[in-house]
Amino acid sequence: MRVFILALGLFGVSAFAGARDMALVSNKANTVTVMTLPDLVKICKGQVNHWPDGKPVTFITRNPSLPEMRLVLEKIYGMPKEEVSTLITTANHGRANHPAIVVVDSDDALVQRVESTAGAVGLVDVYSITGGVKVVKVAGKLPLEPGYPLHGN
Repeated sequence: MRVFILALGLFGVSAFAGARDMALVSNKANTVTVMTLPDLVKICKGQVNHWPDGKPVTFITRNPSLPEMRLVLEKIYGMPKEEVSTLITTANHGRANHPAIVVVDSDDALVQRVESTAGAVGLVDVYSITGGVKVVKVAGKLPLEPGYPLHGN
């Protein structure tokens, strides 16, 4: 019985770890304040090269194979992590000086990279947001608002 309770507790913790609320954060110099979900998908897939003001777009992300990225894989990419890794490689082909998608090791590194890269946006756990970036509404909603599309279940 103790083993069952311990296993159930560990399962609950691991399930909770995968259910994160993600926020779209932007470099403070970006003029974007609201983004539709289809536009976000295009940026995450490296299909948008420039913002309306002409600045290059860079999407900063965590490694798609991480358990924390399950929500992004499901709601943004709609494909397995292996296909997302291939997509990242393809999106960056021939763009050595200004990659479309940059993969970083941690949420802290993601926030720092978005803060220091003009035209950058990234998806990060809501509890990793700092004052160095601004939060962008997705589908007209901020994180933690009812109906926010990047809410982890």
